[in-house]
Amino acid sequence: MRTSFLSKSNTLKLALFATGLSGIVAEYVLSTLATYFLGNSVLQWTLTLSFMLFAMGLGSRYSKYLDKNLIEKFILVEFLLSFLVSFSSIIAYGISAYVSFNQDLYVFPLPIDGVLIYFTSICIGFLIGLEIPLATRLNDSFETLKVNISSVMEKDYFGSLFGGLFFAFVGLPFLGLTYTPFILGFVNLSVAILLLWRLDDIVSPSWVKKLKAGSISLFIVIGVGMFYADKVINYGEQQLYKDKVVFQEQTSYQRLVVTKWKNDYWLYINGHLQLSTFDEWLYHEPMAIPALSLNGHPQKVLILGGGDGCLAREALKYPSVEKVTLVDLDPGMTRLGQEHPIFVELNGNALNHPKVEVINGDAFTYLEKTEEFFDVILMDFPDPKSIELGRLQSMETFRMCWHHLRPNGVIVTQAGSPYYATKAFYCIEKTMQEAGFNTIPMRNQVLTLGEWGWVMGTKTLSSEEMKNRIRNLDIEGIPTRWLNNESLHSITSFGKGLIEFDSLKVEVNTVHNPVLPTYYGKGNWDLF
Repeated sequence: MRTSFLSKSNTLKLALFATGLSGIVAEYVLSTLATYFLGNSVLQWTLTLSFMLFAMGLGSRYSKYLDKNLIEKFILVEFLLSFLVSFSSIIAYGISAYVSFNQDLYVFPLPIDGVLIYFTSICIGFLIGLEIPLATRLNDSFETLKVNISSVMEKDYFGSLFGGLFFAFVGLPFLGLTYTPFILGFVNLSVAILLLWRLDDIVSPSWVKKLKAGSISLFIVIGVGMFYADKVINYGEQQLYKDKVVFQEQTSYQRLVVTKWKNDYWLYINGHLQLSTFDEWLYHEPMAIPALSLNGHPQKVLILGGGDGCLAREALKYPSVEKVTLVDLDPGMTRLGQEHPIFVELNGNALNHPKVEVINGDAFTYLEKTEEFFDVILMDFPDPKSIELGRLQSMETFRMCWHHLRPNGVIVTQAGSPYYATKAFYCIEKTMQEAGFNTIPMRNQVLTLGEWGWVMGTKTLSSEEMKNRIRNLDIEGIPTRWLNNESLHSITSFGKGLIEFDSLKVEVNTVHNPVLPTYYGKGNWDLF
């Protein structure tokens, strides 16, 4: 007994629901990968999704040229979409590995891996755009025009919603970028097979065997791809780094990778170096110890970022410290600092110390809601490569810090390189000044990062007083690996001209005028 018109109509709509679900997840995967490989998340998500929507328009336009065998072509499109969705992540990693391994072979104005990601996005968008008009025409004999159009579009949009929820709360945090595309590819393929079974009476007999053979072959191909996916991803990941990858995790917020060379380890976030066990104290000691010592008797310390636990380690060196509050957005990062043997040893198990409270949340939101006051605030965020990271070093953020800092309190923020990203560095200082702080810049040569810098601020001390007091601090009683009384002079010394020249040519970074990421992106990083 053949299925009713309603059942056939619902099968078509189910196919569109699956298409919307898997298609949007594939675009999210590609957008995330584009951010990982190319940086600037806002730009990459904007471009990837815009290319997809544009391609949907192209697919819709092309569909008018398809007149015969509509159901057969619809199922073929489902098959192609299943394949592309499933292998979207592997394709991106594979080409990135190849480009990285053979980078000297290419002379091309755009990143090859970026072009491939955009092209894959266009292909997926084209297929989705092709399907929707085809489904509408197929469903025309089952429903009236006004019901047909609305119900077809409704199912595709609803599928997109479920796809977004799946990616945010299940796919990315639990399956990662390796297996999420394959799960969605199987979903899409399963619906295509259901479509072939339910509507076999309107499928041309000459196509039935071909489509069935195609569905079986595709099921095997996707299954094999899923089985070897982890190996391909690992290979692609390894080719991005010159040293052996010993740890990798895609969290809900970022990609964490740890590499090893000889007896030292390097931590990368979204492909960018964050620290190395080879010389991390050249970064963390100058950032924390002058501020803690300048305060004199720090009791409550707030660390924003710093999920590796090294700044918490520095704060715990002071017997007067009663509580360290560490706020880091990513539970995956703080879990690394709390549980991974490399980082537990590196930070002296600081994140598990009874004086330390770890809070996973957005630093901006925490500052808005907390009623706590602090003696020292240390801001250790990733470089402001994007608008969302730039917000963390905005005037609004610094003003909230001003309100939560006690009168004799000290604030320090990492500010990137004063020489490789000079305007970004002094933009941060100028923004802190606009928020009410008196400031001084600080710097140090970190071997694995190059010349790096921080900005220190206080409410009451003038800039000159701050500099003089830091240079005359007695830190001999504080256990350090590099910092001593003599080095307090070098970290507060700058060459003539940089400050006067550049501070006059930068704007204040605000939430509504996020200039900091632009300054950072236009830095002289090619000199590093």
